[in-house]
Amino acid sequence: MSYTYSPSTSPSFTGKGLVGYSFGLLKQRDLSIDYVKVEIGHDTFMVSKKITRIYYILSGSGYFTIDDRKYPVSPGVLMEVPPKVEYSYSGKMTLIHFQKGRWWPYNDTHTKWNPDVVTGDFPTSVDMRFSLSRLAKLRIFGKSLLGVYLRPNRVLWNKLPGSFTTCAPIRGYGNFLHRLVRMQSIREQAFATSFLRNRPQLELIKRLAARHAEIDALRIAVLGCSTGAEAYSVAWAIRSARPDLKLSLNAVDISRDAVEIGKRGVYSFTGSRWTNSDIFEHMTDGEIEEFFDRVNNEVIVKSWIKEGIKWEVGDVGDPEIVNLLEQQDIVVANNFLCHMDPPMAERCLRNIARLVKPEGYLFVSGIDLDVRKNVADYLGWSPVEELLEDIHEGDRDLTSLWPLNYAGLEPLNKSRSDWKRRYAPVFQLIPTAEAGQGLKQLDVVAENERDDPVPQVASAATVRASVST
Repeated sequence: MSYTYSPSTSPSFTGKGLVGYSFGLLKQRDLSIDYVKVEIGHDTFMVSKKITRIYYILSGSGYFTIDDRKYPVSPGVLMEVPPKVEYSYSGKMTLIHFQKGRWWPYNDTHTKWNPDVVTGDFPTSVDMRFSLSRLAKLRIFGKSLLGVYLRPNRVLWNKLPGSFTTCAPIRGYGNFLHRLVRMQSIREQAFATSFLRNRPQLELIKRLAARHAEIDALRIAVLGCSTGAEAYSVAWAIRSARPDLKLSLNAVDISRDAVEIGKRGVYSFTGSRWTNSDIFEHMTDGEIEEFFDRVNNEVIVKSWIKEGIKWEVGDVGDPEIVNLLEQQDIVVANNFLCHMDPPMAERCLRNIARLVKPEGYLFVSGIDLDVRKNVADYLGWSPVEELLEDIHEGDRDLTSLWPLNYAGLEPLNKSRSDWKRRYAPVFQLIPTAEAGQGLKQLDVVAENERDDPVPQVASAATVRASVST
């Protein structure tokens, strides 16, 4: 029997100003304990019907607002919040949260935004959002309640004809299922990838390269490059269209083993521990011959494609990544942010934006669409409409996973008023007053993170999640 508990290595719950890690299912079922890293505060005020909550401040400072009265807190202080009392908290601090009483949906009522964290009108649907988040943690006889609900839905959805799933009501239900799946799933890295995976995206990169001045080197960074297929695909596309262009391409991944494989550029038709034979599934026989030299059951990327690629081991969530790479004309950040929990992905994407030159381009697919749109809106990015729909639908590896895999890509819905911003996978980062202010704030955040690094429980999740699919 286990008597020792450690916080989970990936976030158990998140908000706009905090992230929390649960200590697992205790033997005492009416007690739960969480480790909470508060960056700004709890985003809502709330009232519980039956639950007593106790907070112990480990580090930092801030204040609790309980029943309209503020209580300053500092390390060593214990705060008790009884049932039927409205409260929230603000500050930059680390907490241990004790919850006495079983949580059930609608036990908590969220009454208003905490203005220290969120401004604007309070939506009536916010309680449903919090309830679903809590439901994702519920267990019945040791089994996930959401898992029990999703199991028959998986069977039924896979039997539906494709034309049926595009109908508005069914698509709406699919979005609901996808939301539940994202809440329930454990996100972790994956190394599976393939050459020429999204052809419309490569076509747009070729067009941008064609417009680039011949006298200037084109600087591109491929982040989360995994074992190299995407970096080589980008280099092949550009050099096929502009052999005269000087290309400087940085391929970056957090996995040293993956980077070493990419640097070698040797792949097997029979697969290996790090790659599989599907890596060639999007290529024609003619393209394989143009792309590789073949030796028995292995192929080697041709030297004219490999030329000018610099391979780096690095964490793109690290504020120092700008010093490692400098700013780029094009940054490709595909298919790894979806493996991070939303707050971590948003933080990482904001950091990635600092790598793009003014008026440069950012390619970012394989990410929760809400995260991408939130950051794009905040930093004033301009969506690139050229080939927008083709690129969105161009990666069958992502579209085929929706809605029953957290990495699945939501079908494009033109009935949304914000559809171009929501579904745009490419943005141009044109300098504006709004974008400039946002980037200044990111520089402040980056400087603070150097002084106050993320705790190990958070960085472990980042390490697991930073390699692309």
